[in-house]
Amino acid sequence: QVQLVESGGGLVQPGGSLRLSCVVSRTIVGFYTMAWYRQAPGKQRELVAAISSGGSTNYADFVKGRFTISRDNAKNTVYLQMNSLTPDDTAVYYCHLDLGHIGYWGQGTQVTVSS
Repeated sequence: QVQLVESGGGLVQPGGSLRLSCVVSRTIVGFYTMAWYRQAPGKQRELVAAISSGGSTNYADFVKGRFTISRDNAKNTVYLQMNSLTPDDTAVYYCHLDLGHIGYWGQGTQVTVSS
């Protein structure tokens, strides 16, 4: 099995920043996509950002220019740097590993943006 563990969430004021981390329990060989999703109360889970094993990235329009997804392969970790946060960014953020034939979810980390 593969476990994903997110961290870095918390309470931040509007305009602030957070960096989320997702540690994968083992090294992934071959094609994969790692992504951050979020789910706000009363909303469906939505894709925030993704990065492939080849390094290409994809962002939702609502975070372009504010969020950056990156990875450290040596640490089996993917990051989401979140800047210029607004209350609309409040959600539980989930890490996801897509292996094509199977996917894995982290437990989620709460991000709350409020004054």
